[in-house]
Amino acid sequence: MWNNVNYVRPKAFGIVFVGINFCVPKRSCFGLGRVSRNNSNCSNRAYTTQNYFREEVRKEPPWRVLFFGTDEFAVQSLRSLTASRHDCSDKIVESLEVVTLGKDLPVRRFANDNKLVVHDWPQVSPHGRFDVGVVVSFGCLLRESLIRQFPYGILNVHPSLLPRWRGPAPVFHTVLHGDTTTGVTIMQIRPKRFDVGPILNQEIYQVPEQSTADQLGANLSAMGARLLIDTLKNLPERIANGREQSKEGVTMAPKISTDMSWVVWEEQTCDHISCLFRAIGSRIPLRTFWMGDVIKLLDFVGKVNVSESEGKDAVPGSIRYQKESNTVLVRCKDGWVGFRALLLRKRLSAADFYNGYLHPYFVKTSTLQHQHCLFQSKSTQAEEHATGRSLPHQNKLKN
Repeated sequence: MWNNVNYVRPKAFGIVFVGINFCVPKRSCFGLGRVSRNNSNCSNRAYTTQNYFREEVRKEPPWRVLFFGTDEFAVQSLRSLTASRHDCSDKIVESLEVVTLGKDLPVRRFANDNKLVVHDWPQVSPHGRFDVGVVVSFGCLLRESLIRQFPYGILNVHPSLLPRWRGPAPVFHTVLHGDTTTGVTIMQIRPKRFDVGPILNQEIYQVPEQSTADQLGANLSAMGARLLIDTLKNLPERIANGREQSKEGVTMAPKISTDMSWVVWEEQTCDHISCLFRAIGSRIPLRTFWMGDVIKLLDFVGKVNVSESEGKDAVPGSIRYQKESNTVLVRCKDGWVGFRALLLRKRLSAADFYNGYLHPYFVKTSTLQHQHCLFQSKSTQAEEHATGRSLPHQNKLKN
């Protein structure tokens, strides 16, 4: 998929040509490694002879960049690189092409909209056509032979203060663990392992209170794009002064999964549940068991104050309905948290859940209340199955 026609650059870069029977077009006639179809002066010429050239490594911008990325976080850096090609006063990027996965992903859509050449991973063979690679939220380990094809290696925009939160989901784990400080690191990648290369640039960011992973990711993507351009402005110096990561304070940030979404009412505090919801709630709903079935907890409202009389004798997992705020309240380790909607076969408002399922037990004895108005953690549910105990199916609760 890569073309054998090489880009011709000014003599200032010290190009030495070997071979015959090729034309030297204007800069506008050639894209990187391919013939432009939009210039009538060049588009009809036949290039039957491969052009071979040797050139010195560039020592300053503008750079020829190959970008690797997939999602919205990566788009922000790609957007800044794209804009830099057109900045006549401070041009950082001369040419730009994109490598992404074979799906309809945000990076692919942006590249197509901006008429950037797109290559499908893993069909990549740069052959010295680029000065530096940039990888942002790509998720694939790049082989050593590929990294070595770039004179300045491959840079990574990573949304954490490495070595904290190495791995594919640093933003989610920053929110999940309640970190108050994070940042962005520009590092030079090494083969075989993720996020272990030397740090070229790094900036601290204070995490806003109650920030979700989506909100934090958007802020860090903008910071990362700016820091990337800053690094490329004096790339050789940044690489020469790169520092190895500390062996202290290393933490891992594995991918988020459904297993992380189970609430443990007996162990998790109001703050823990808030962090969990803000970290993964927009992608994976929080889950619990009720009477043997899975309930998904939606529209989290945070910690809720409950009067002593209303919360009397409540154990972790106890459920109450607060009419004035139309909220289902659940007791956790150190207090009560609220949800305004739930998913039980279909989406239900807090009022719908109370009227259709909980109300029968609030008009009966307290013993039945405590038995049936209770959410169960996954471990508790598994224990009941192991001991052979079971609760009646929730369909029996309907009026």
